[in-house]
Amino acid sequence: MKLFVTGGAGFIGGNFVLKQVIQEGNEVLNFDKLTYAGNLDTLKSVIGNDKYQFIQGDICQRSTVKNALSQFQPNVIINFAAESHVDRSIDGPFEFIQTNIVGTAVLLDEANNYYKTLTGEMKAGFRFLHVSTDEVFGSLGDDDYFTENTAYDPSSPYSASKASSDHLVRAWNRTFGLPILITNCSNNYGPYQFPEKLIPLMILNCLEEKNLPIYGKGDNVRDWLFVEDHCDAIYSVLSGGELGETYNIGGNNEIQNIDIVKTICEKMDEYSPRQQGGNYEELITYVTDRPGHDFRYAIDASKISNELGWQPKENFETGIEKTILWYLENREWWQAIQDNTYQQERLGVVSE
Repeated sequence: MKLFVTGGAGFIGGNFVLKQVIQEGNEVLNFDKLTYAGNLDTLKSVIGNDKYQFIQGDICQRSTVKNALSQFQPNVIINFAAESHVDRSIDGPFEFIQTNIVGTAVLLDEANNYYKTLTGEMKAGFRFLHVSTDEVFGSLGDDDYFTENTAYDPSSPYSASKASSDHLVRAWNRTFGLPILITNCSNNYGPYQFPEKLIPLMILNCLEEKNLPIYGKGDNVRDWLFVEDHCDAIYSVLSGGELGETYNIGGNNEIQNIDIVKTICEKMDEYSPRQQGGNYEELITYVTDRPGHDFRYAIDASKISNELGWQPKENFETGIEKTILWYLENREWWQAIQDNTYQQERLGVVSE
């Protein structure tokens, strides 16, 4: 495959690029704007590899997208490019509207223009895969699960922008005949995740013996998916998914936020005990909840399992251990972010 990957310097995109170049041996063009969350340090191991190229570009810029597609001549486009942090979408929703909605529309239109120039095997094998989130479905009660047929009911500017992008992808398929695939995943965690997200934030706060802030009572539930499992699932969908279809990707790990943090504290007590004495759980503090905070997400991933044979390899116990050890062993990667970009401040607080 020749993969045109947008957002390939981000968390999930970066892990996917590494896997494709190193393990699968596919050619990859990484097309990334390099916002605050884009990090080329993630890709150090493939820089210089003849199967990897990088172009700094914005999916909102039509001419840049058009030229990159024309020069690289991919048979697959995978759209990871997105603003993705709910709290930031509360502070600045229009960046999310611009990238996630307008940018996706531009990318789709240029992908379709490019697709129409293809012939033969290139055209027959072409696909556009859009990577999305389970947050488009809104909040669940105690017992339900999101399926591919669940109605969209987004709560935040972030999830609303991703819901819009999903609808646009389907529209380009049904109206213009662009061969598309959509994946909706649960919460990802693992190596190279920007430290504004819950798990790396808690790990780094533990290392610096800062407070560990928990929204509300900490009883919100998420399904957690190890990022390498997600990358394998995307590749399974690319390789065998039915065009025009959506596939939910989950980790089969429903856990309350407070239990996530307590697990991290327990592991950190073992791997990197507090210099000031005591245990990390003593640093937990409860803070005002996020506005519009969805109570529970849970994925029914039976479709991708039954049709494509994909199952997550990691449970939360093994995945969180790998994640914590990665952050302990790769201080240089996240220290550069702290020095230049992000000091673990809280975002998305709505004033009255």
